[in-house]
Formats: sequence, structure tokens, C-alpha cells
Amino acid sequence: MDSIWLEYAWALLILIGLEGLLSADNALVLAVIAKHLPEDQKKKAISYGILMAFVFRFGALFAISFIANVWQIQAIGALYLLYLGLKHVIQARFGKENENIREEVKEEAKGMGFWPTVGKIGIADLAFAIDSILAAVALALGLPDSPLGNFGGMDGGKFLVVLLGGIAGLILIKYAATWFVKLLDQRPALETTAYAIVAWVGVKLAVITLAHEDIGVLDHDFPHSTVWTLIFYGVLVAIALIGWFAPADKSMEKEDL
Repeated sequence: MDSIWLEYAWALLILIGLEGLLSADNALVLAVIAKHLPEDQKKKAISYGILMAFVFRFGALFAISFIANVWQIQAIGALYLLYLGLKHVIQARFGKENENIREEVKEEAKGMGFWPTVGKIGIADLAFAIDSILAAVALALGLPDSPLGNFGGMDGGKFLVVLLGGIAGLILIKYAATWFVKLLDQRPALETTAYAIVAWVGVKLAVITLAHEDIGVLDHDFPHSTVWTLIFYGVLVAIALIGWFAPADKSMEKEDL
């Protein structure tokens, strides 16, 4: 039983770390959206927008059981995470990301009043939440069942991991994003690493999909097997270590951070 909770704690730590790295870019975008407001309204707009996003995310949690039980939705989620992660990695390695994205966001935000800005911040964070919720669901579905029973059609322990991960994302955007921005300045390769992990989590969700009882390409118990667990976490740690020790001058740094 202790080993189950250790695996749950490990998955939650990975999710929080991933949320932290992704929250740096998210926080920058939110700051750009609110940049045109007077100084005394900026923090209020971001706080209200994050509060609105929390309501959105909490509502999205009730769709988790649908994602967790329908293999077609799992397959779409896996493809989306793979696309999102690989797109960023390929752009960082072989191309050049659009350096004008934040300027475009800022131009679009100009002239907006306080509450329209709050609404835009909430919607922007909801878009970010789709990525993190899918990643959290993919991590959670690979965990063994907990003794907490079911909640909303999903194992209670797995639901708790997704819930805590979503809350952590909002807290990190509001309070810890500045620290993660500084960390990305020091180790810019970590941003690409975060998206590589997103793609690897997409592989995990693909494995879960292929092992679904209605698909049967893989053995139903394979996603929970010791072999796959060791492979998944071994590759994940390897990706994280490569990103951490990658030389800064070989990374696609963002000059405007």
C-alpha cells in the first residue's frame, strides 16, 4: 500500500514541476494582456482572471471521467499532447518561434477596459488549462487504483492528483511564475524540456489507449506493469536531466524575456 502512495506522490511532484515550467510562459502572456492597464489595476486584473480560470478548471474536472473512460477521447488527447510537445521541440531545434506573438497579444489588448481584460485573461488561462489537464489525466490514468473509491466515475486517488495538479498550476502562475522565469533565463533549455515531457506524457496516454479493452492492441494491464512504469519514469528522468544540463548557448533563448 505504501508503494502505491509513493507512486502517487511521485506523479504529483512531476505534474507540479511540469506546471511550474509551463506557467512561466503562461504568466508572461497574462502579464502582456494586462500591460495596458494602469499600474494599480494590473495585479487586480490578473488575480480576477486567475479566479475566473479556477472556476473554469473546476468545471472541467467534471469532464475527466469522460476522458478517462472513452478511448476515442483518450486517443485525441494523446495526439494533441504529442502534437503540442513535438511542435515546440521541432521549432526550438530546427526553426524559429514567432518572436512577435507577445507584441500581437499586447496590440490586441490595447483599448480594452478592466473587465474585458479580466475576461481575456480567464479565457487565455483556460486554453493553458487544456494542456495541463490532459497531461494530468494521462499521468493519473497510469497510476494503480487507490483505496479511496470512485469520484465522478473516476478513481478517487487519480481524481485527487488531477485536482491538486490543476490547483498547483494556478498557484504557480500567480505566485511562483517569476521564479520560474528566472530559472528559464538561467537554463533556457528547460522550456523545450517541458514540452518534450508533454510529448512523452502523450505517449503514455497513447499506451493507455492502445491497452483499452475495446482496442486490445496492448495487454490491458501493460500500462500498470512494472516494466512500463520503469520505462516511462526512466525516460522522463533522462529528458529532465538532459534539459537541466544542456548548455545555455545551444538553446533557443527568448530575447524578450
